[in-house]
Amino acid sequence: TIPGGSTPFPILADLIDRNAASIDWAGIAVWPNDDRIVPEDHEASNIGKIRALLEPSGARVVALGEDAVPPHFALTWLGMGPDGHIASLFPNTDPQGDDPQLIRRLTPDPLPAHAPFDRITLTIPALLNTDAILFTLGGAADKRAVFEAASRGEHDLPVARLLRAAQARGIPVTVFA
Repeated sequence: TIPGGSTPFPILADLIDRNAASIDWAGIAVWPNDDRIVPEDHEASNIGKIRALLEPSGARVVALGEDAVPPHFALTWLGMGPDGHIASLFPNTDPQGDDPQLIRRLTPDPLPAHAPFDRITLTIPALLNTDAILFTLGGAADKRAVFEAASRGEHDLPVARLLRAAQARGIPVTVFA
């Protein structure tokens, strides 16, 4: 599963450019971590951007739906917002490590000014159904500070909840900052 936002798309484009012949894209199913509830052709749609980038290479791109059943992922790739949110699990949404639902539709509060839309997101249990977790933390030092505090258990933001649960399950976490 892959993140939305601005970070993953240049990385994925570079991966395709450098490894087009050596990756069997037809054998890869890609799920977004989350998406905004907008049409796929809307500029804020994660799935629209993912499809445009990966489907021409042969990857199977799966849109999130409230009735979808996420698989076990080989890799959960996440970003993190400066408020400690992961996927669309914002602090006000009170994400739980034992959430019985694997996918939730929710409304961030406050709605981010740059993307004021309801969301659909994988929950912590769905994100943890993986062999490994990868974080890419582009941007400012304050993001890294929030992540480092989360990894030390110094707060209860969504990223901290996920990291605690990953550690308890023995899931390896790699971070690129």
